Amino acid sequence: MLLSYGPLTLLTDPNFLHRGQYAYLGHGLLGRRLTEPALDVHELPRLDGIVLSHLHGDHWDRRARRHLDHTVPILATPHAARCLRAVHGFHRTAGLHTWKALRSPSSTRARR
Repeated sequence: MLLSYGPLTLLTDPNFLHRGQYAYLGHGLLGRRLTEPALDVHELPRLDGIVLSHLHGDHWDRRARRHLDHTVPILATPHAARCLRAVHGFHRTAGLHTWKALRSPSSTRARR
């Protein structure tokens, strides 16, 4: 899902596989894409960030991994954040535990 609110543009759970392609879901399970994506990864506007609910192939596929800008900040689960940083080179990734908040240093200063 692509969310735009004023100047902010976020992408959630990017999946750019085409109809008929398979996504690895973990533990030997595969899912087959039934529809075409609304946009190709190369048609996306400039992103301010990516929100990733969890690291399975139906929420973060091989096309996202290969073609998304590796400098865009990503908010994910702690496990996904570690994997994206260490294995895939997305170094601006933060892990967020369930029901926890994450504030940037600039947002904290702005509230004082």
